[in-house]
Amino acid sequence: MSPGHIKQALNRLATAAYRKLKNVSTNMRYSGYREKYDIHETFTFNGEGVLLYGPGEIVIGEHSYIGRFSQIQAQDGTSVIIGKKCRISHFVAVYTANTEADEDLLASTTSRVCKGSVRIGDGCWIGYGVFICEGVTIGEGTVVGANSVVTKDLPANCIAAGCPARVIRMKDKNHGAKA
Repeated sequence: MSPGHIKQALNRLATAAYRKLKNVSTNMRYSGYREKYDIHETFTFNGEGVLLYGPGEIVIGEHSYIGRFSQIQAQDGTSVIIGKKCRISHFVAVYTANTEADEDLLASTTSRVCKGSVRIGDGCWIGYGVFICEGVTIGEGTVVGANSVVTKDLPANCIAAGCPARVIRMKDKNHGAKA
């Protein structure tokens, strides 16, 4: 075996070992989330870098999943409740607290914070890069398009998108029905 082949083999072994260690570390963090928050056993962490944090309550229903590098923040006194069969894509952020937008950050010595619980109904699909603000309820069966910012409640069974997210149309209730 030539020195070049040996180097390639060692690089492949090192890469495989690194990936295995990274997976073990990620799985340990995710099992810690299951201990701290109310996460159904069928819920799937779909990739690395998912962050759940805060002293508030996080409840996630059965057969739902969340994509890589998404984050859910639950501040004290607030909750994030995600229904069953929800699809939350990659790089999604759900916040229960934010700095008040009208605050004068230069003149203020303390931050004023807006807080509110977030609820995502059963069967929702939250697209890539969506930001969900504090105090928002997303109705059952709703789809939120990629890169949207949800600042207000969305009704059930709609398709919404934009910044801020607005209802584009209501879903066709007959779609997929057998004739």
